[in-house]
Amino acid sequence: MATANALIARIEAAEPQYRAPPSNIDAEQALLGAILVNNDAYYRVSDFLLAEHFIEDLHRRIYEVATDLIKAGKIATPITMKTFLGDQDLGGTTPYQYLVRLAGEATTVINAEHYGRTIYDLAIRRKLIGIGEDMVNVAYDSPVDSPPREQIEDAERRLYELAESGRYDGGFQRFSDALTAAIDMAAAAYKREGALSGISTGLIDMDRTLGGLQPSDLIILAGRPAMGKTSLVTNIAFNIAKAYQAEKQQDGSLKTVNGGIVGFFSLEMSAEQLATRIIAEQSGVPSYKIRRGDMREDDFYKITEAAREMQSIPFYIDQTGGISIAQLAARARRLKRQRGLDVLIVDYLQLLSGSSKKGENRVQELTEITTGLKALAKELSVPLIALSQLSRQVEARDDKRPQLADLRESGSIEQDADVVMFVYREEYYLKNKEPKPGTEEYFKWQAEMDQVHGKAEVIIGKQRHGPTGTVQLAFQADITRFTNLADEDKLPERMGD
Repeated sequence: MATANALIARIEAAEPQYRAPPSNIDAEQALLGAILVNNDAYYRVSDFLLAEHFIEDLHRRIYEVATDLIKAGKIATPITMKTFLGDQDLGGTTPYQYLVRLAGEATTVINAEHYGRTIYDLAIRRKLIGIGEDMVNVAYDSPVDSPPREQIEDAERRLYELAESGRYDGGFQRFSDALTAAIDMAAAAYKREGALSGISTGLIDMDRTLGGLQPSDLIILAGRPAMGKTSLVTNIAFNIAKAYQAEKQQDGSLKTVNGGIVGFFSLEMSAEQLATRIIAEQSGVPSYKIRRGDMREDDFYKITEAAREMQSIPFYIDQTGGISIAQLAARARRLKRQRGLDVLIVDYLQLLSGSSKKGENRVQELTEITTGLKALAKELSVPLIALSQLSRQVEARDDKRPQLADLRESGSIEQDADVVMFVYREEYYLKNKEPKPGTEEYFKWQAEMDQVHGKAEVIIGKQRHGPTGTVQLAFQADITRFTNLADEDKLPERMGD
């Protein structure tokens, strides 16, 4: 007998335990009743509540009909809605009788928003359950050619979309509230380095032209090899991370007020190489000396001091090479959720892969990548700087200053980007044209070299929200540092003798 009882217990334990999805029928009835009695209740929830958030089919239909009537400028009552719901039997009652009952049992519109949020939150929980069930089912029955990484990325994307959709903002607001928001934005810009609307790059002339790095913008930084693309973006990234300041909000979260948290996808260079560049830039000790260990005692002191100062900056590097745009997006979302994120950098976009199989059209693949990067910048609401290579046709021209047409597979890059910038150093090209010393051409060449030595140009070829033009920067090649160019007309006036 004991054996039989044990067997029955095992069978019962093995049977699946079905649980009803979370819902609150009473809240749905209370809200619909409040709307039927006073249509003003609808406007308290219309910004965030949709028919799909109700669990009962009839409640969805009632909310849909009420929405259509109210939007058409009509009144939604049991009488006006009667003809739109049919005459089906609801277990001894008709839809009209059900509407009358809802209106009759309604209490007040004061709690309408609370009921709406309860319904919304439970709908989000049901969606979470759906995502979880899909994850389990796909993991059990996944095709052979579908790696687990793809499922993780898909789940992360769906969870992030769900998290971002769970906001109760939107709709009209009082002008006084808009004024307060405008003053807060102005105060934040005033506090921020350079008094900019966007995030400061740490380079004054560039900030003046761009207004800082703007949220949701895709910024393409392009150039030929050896022009200093990676150096410039590394300088900007470090300047932003070093200037990071945050204030604690009432809910305990941190809000960035200056600088920012930087995520850097280094697809070409290792994290160690990137760190060496930054140490060289900050310490003033050339990176080749750091790599060789060819340093005096004071040089070693400088790099250890620089490294100590950099320990606490919010600068995160992902050095994985050859990742896809989907993997990059998943990792960026994770960084924002776990650590925060204010600026995202990709070095460089031609090293990314799309979802298409190898051998397919590279132009189409690049279109998918640039479109994906723009969508990611918008989704995360951060400026995204992506480096890009230029085609060799630049080298065939006498004037080697880059143009938009020089972008590799330029159609999609130029179209999707909000800002396109080119790095150009005349000194690099002129250096390779050195004539025979002592000749007239040599003295002319030397004069030209003196004029361009230590200078770089950032050519802004496209800017959706501002002017195009050229920004002059100083460049120290031995430590790969871009800085503000101290022009004569920008220097303080000299004191008289």
